[in-house]
Amino acid sequence: MKIKVAVLGLGSVGRGILEMVRRKPGLGIVITAVADSKSGIVNNEGIDIEGVLERKKNGCACGDQGITARDVVLQADYDILVEVTPTNADTGEPAFSHMKAAIERGKHVVTSNKGPVSRHLAGLKKMAQGKGVRVRYEATVGGAIPIMHMLGEGLRGNNVTALYGVLNGTCNFILTRMAAEGLTYEQALAEARELGYAEADPTYDVKGIDAAIKLVILANTIWNNQVTLGDVDITGIDLLTTDALRLAEEQDCTIRLIAEALPEKGLLRVSPRLIRKDHPLVFEGTLNAISIQTDMAGEITLIGKGAGSIETASAVIGDILSIDL
Repeated sequence: MKIKVAVLGLGSVGRGILEMVRRKPGLGIVITAVADSKSGIVNNEGIDIEGVLERKKNGCACGDQGITARDVVLQADYDILVEVTPTNADTGEPAFSHMKAAIERGKHVVTSNKGPVSRHLAGLKKMAQGKGVRVRYEATVGGAIPIMHMLGEGLRGNNVTALYGVLNGTCNFILTRMAAEGLTYEQALAEARELGYAEADPTYDVKGIDAAIKLVILANTIWNNQVTLGDVDITGIDLLTTDALRLAEEQDCTIRLIAEALPEKGLLRVSPRLIRKDHPLVFEGTLNAISIQTDMAGEITLIGKGAGSIETASAVIGDILSIDL
């Protein structure tokens, strides 16, 4: 059986998904529609993926400028909508409206879009349940790390009592470089920009907002407590000094931006924390890690690539293939 998929968003993640579907015909996925910010293509027999990727590589619109993302949602023939447009953390739009419209048509939804999931997860799940469809969002947290699958499948029956994580690779890279080379925050940030690890405007990363959004998604997934970004105590890394890291070094410790959730204390926090160098959450570079404490399985830590075109595509494709049609 072929799985018909429509993809909204042809940035690095969307292109990565198309590339992996093209390389892996054995997955049984057929892309019947795509849309970028300017155009769209609908072909119920399957679009020309190679042609779309070539046009995007050359900076062109993906297809017909008379076809919008909403046209794809409402008119295309697909089993699963993949929503990977840019995140708007404040409103969740337009992704939230796309997802609602697909669910109303009785379509499953898979997304990497943190905005609508962090703001509207409970509502989306309720709406999907009413229509007998699924909403999957593995790629919203930790890139290629299969945390949602582990929580939903591998740890069934466990009570999760605490969660800790390094959820932003940009911050981890900056802190790694500051500690290893004695760089100032500004120097390490400049290096991260040069290497493509930091955006031109890195505010969401370095202020801890990106990690906090991911923490909200994890907390609402695990404990269904409908918290929001406003419930998270957030401190970023932008005021850290080389002196702070030097003092940490003297104690055989280092500093990492840690997201933590302790439900018994009502604590949701993202902040730079002093931790020992042999701690599982201390590693170099742009990786992400999530450590959860459970009543039966004990403590489990997952480490992997938290961003990247193909890595995030891995999570999206895993979600697609996990849905029973």
